[in-house]
Amino acid sequence: MASLNADKAGNRRLQFRAPNGKRVTLYLGRLPLRKAEIVKSYVERLLLAAVSGDNVDTDTASWLTRITDELHEKLASCGLVKPRDETTVGRLVADFIAANPHAKPATLVVWRHTKRNLVAHFGKGRQLRTIGAPDAEGFRQYLVDQKLAGTTVMKRLQFARQFFTHAVRREWIDRNPFENVSHKGGNPADKQRYISEADTKLLVDAAPNWVWRTMIALSRFGGLRCPSEVLSLRLADLNWQRGSMTVISPKTEGHGQGRRVVPMFARLRPYLEEAWQMAKEGQVNVIPESLYLPAANGPRGWNGCNLRTTFQKIVARAGLEEWPRLWHNLRASCESDLAREYPIATVCKWIGNTVTIAARHYIQVTDADFDRACAATDEATQNPTYTAHVRPGIDSLPKSKDPVFAEKNEVLLLDTNTLVEAAGIEPASRDVSG
Repeated sequence: MASLNADKAGNRRLQFRAPNGKRVTLYLGRLPLRKAEIVKSYVERLLLAAVSGDNVDTDTASWLTRITDELHEKLASCGLVKPRDETTVGRLVADFIAANPHAKPATLVVWRHTKRNLVAHFGKGRQLRTIGAPDAEGFRQYLVDQKLAGTTVMKRLQFARQFFTHAVRREWIDRNPFENVSHKGGNPADKQRYISEADTKLLVDAAPNWVWRTMIALSRFGGLRCPSEVLSLRLADLNWQRGSMTVISPKTEGHGQGRRVVPMFARLRPYLEEAWQMAKEGQVNVIPESLYLPAANGPRGWNGCNLRTTFQKIVARAGLEEWPRLWHNLRASCESDLAREYPIATVCKWIGNTVTIAARHYIQVTDADFDRACAATDEATQNPTYTAHVRPGIDSLPKSKDPVFAEKNEVLLLDTNTLVEAAGIEPASRDVSG
């Protein structure tokens, strides 16, 4: 299919008929015979693929990624391959953002943080095809050297992987160099704190007014995200007759889970009644929309409202030691309490997360749980219901074709990977805190 020859000066040339039928001469220069024959072999494979309409084999595709730009350009001019794409890191992220026009403002912020890191490490003009797996691993080490938290490194590598997956789909590159590059995030337990009802009462008593009492109660006794869900809750969504409230969830609305119905729990209802009584004529939201909502839901999404500073003062006034993730741990403490009383699937529907996320980031084991378990053990020891020295064999145990599980054990039948209410990864929230 192709013939290889050389002139008197030793310059080698490869002649063949291109897919368009024209006779083509590919000048290889003073290339050693062995290497020229390798080029001839791969060119014949490319010609065969062009004639048959099949994709080139893996070995040929790999060879194309290793050859020089000059040789690749010559092959492209013959119609054997597509021209190499000159897409750069800067263009990649811009194109990715343009392809996701419905991304929330806070999501754009974290994407641009990752873009800033990629440009700082690789350079804005770095061509994507020149970035391989070792380079991606080097980027991971660069993030670590920036003294970023483990979870931050993990999330930015995830975003980089998304960007380069987009490049693969665009056919700008053949494979994602970040495919196997990851980083272990921090231990969620390090930032978990259980806020007891007694401590919550101290917080409520230290609150400056009914607005802050309501916000604290909605997070601790209702499990609402603050600020997004707390400030979005409307008076019209309070169903007093049924004893429920419809919670608007800006965080999960992009996944088709923008609302959920939550009971007015007995510990929460008095605070909602107070807020109802304090509402002025024409007021729409439970928390007056003129107070914090304009700043909270600004151009950067749900992260422009500073509720933390005032809350820190309330914590200090209550005589409590400040804990990590002030609002999130109120919500997590609520879910921990509910999980002791109701099936976990039901609790997750009320709280708006998944069983997997709840187990890892929300539900906490308290000293009271241990004490209750120990008390139950002591009672069982003092009142045995079996003969200690009898150890029946398997054949002597009662058999049941369809064993019945107690109501509280229904969670054992659940697929913990099933999405219950909200999609995505918590608590590394895309656009809200808590």
